[in-house]
Amino acid sequence: MKPVMHSLLLFLCLSGSSFSFGQSYVGEGWAKTSVNAVVFRKNSVVTHKGMQYVSYYDSSGFVMLAKRDLRKDEWHVERTPYRGNVSDAHNSISLMVDGEGYLHLSWDHHSQPLNYCRSVRPGSLTLTQRMAMVGRDEDDVTYPEFHRLPSGDLIFLYRSGMSGRGNLIMNRYDTKLGKWFRVQDVLVDGEGKRNAYWQFCTDALGTLHLSWVWRESPDVSTNHDLCYARSKDNGKTWERSNGEPYQLPITEANAEYAVRIPEASELINQTSMSADEKGNPFIATYWKERNSSAPQYYIVYNLHGRWQRQQVGERHMQFSLSGGGTKKIPISRPQVVVQKISQKIKVVMIFRDSERGNKVSAAIKDDLETGSWYYRDFTDYSVGQWEPSFDTELWKNQKLLQLFVQNVGQGDGEMIEDIKPQPIFIFDIPL
Repeated sequence: MKPVMHSLLLFLCLSGSSFSFGQSYVGEGWAKTSVNAVVFRKNSVVTHKGMQYVSYYDSSGFVMLAKRDLRKDEWHVERTPYRGNVSDAHNSISLMVDGEGYLHLSWDHHSQPLNYCRSVRPGSLTLTQRMAMVGRDEDDVTYPEFHRLPSGDLIFLYRSGMSGRGNLIMNRYDTKLGKWFRVQDVLVDGEGKRNAYWQFCTDALGTLHLSWVWRESPDVSTNHDLCYARSKDNGKTWERSNGEPYQLPITEANAEYAVRIPEASELINQTSMSADEKGNPFIATYWKERNSSAPQYYIVYNLHGRWQRQQVGERHMQFSLSGGGTKKIPISRPQVVVQKISQKIKVVMIFRDSERGNKVSAAIKDDLETGSWYYRDFTDYSVGQWEPSFDTELWKNQKLLQLFVQNVGQGDGEMIEDIKPQPIFIFDIPL
């Protein structure tokens, strides 16, 4: 398949100044739901040794793979033999490349048996047949995600069970052996009463960071609290932010609480987290305080040995979260990246907000501990119900931020919108 390729320079005026950035066209993708553009894709786009890979669903629900040399704009695109139920936005595609250059792919999950395969050789877009990982607890999978360790091995997380009563499971892929192993059968235990909706990242030191909200039922309004754990031995043992070890599994009773947030606070689940060069965790999310007129974005972080939080800007549009299924929400769940520059911690939160015209936007603070947040919009058009995902490995290795962007629709509660296939771009965001 020979896709149309082009590169654009876009310009944005901000406070009397302008800047430019590039966008690279990949292909046309399904857009009647947000399945290609949900925040919990880990990953939608990923780079390994100068080659960048993208996955998405096409207009017929087939899983598409694309790759390019980062020094060039042209993408090589292939349709795989695999399809997904694209009418359900939970069923996103997760992509990663291991240290040997093999692609690993998981797709089409909302309490479904595991769909997993990998490339037949390093760098190839040709995939193996479906295969098991460890062969147990793989019949009821939701929210699969890959993360690469500094060694080149992979971590794979997923929920076993249903919303409101599920458990968090963790596997590890050994690149030398070419085999998956179970690390944790039940890392975070809902005890049959609740489940954790998590965020996860690995930092430059190899520490694994996990944060989550609890949900008491399939109704999103029962989300509450924000918890944290970390591991310094690739997931075998876990500890609190002060180094105190956890007795596994982690439950509601023994979890470390970064912020206490009651139910019915419009607290969203499955957002994002990052860590600075010293391994300090940063979590981006939103909820509504009792005295606030509308839900607000927050950065929750652990610095100088204590949990802190900052409200990001001031929103005015009210909305309420309740019920099950994928929600049509006037703001996206946010992504966060952090960078230490001259002893200052720079924080960037990527988001979409109908108050800003549903554009691809960023809230930026050049020094976390002083100054004010300011905003940039990276499109002059709406991207619908898009949520941000980015090339995590390119950011880790080169501090280059590249986003997966597509204008998508999303009806409330797994409804679709009548939108024709939309172009998919990789945006190069200057910071």
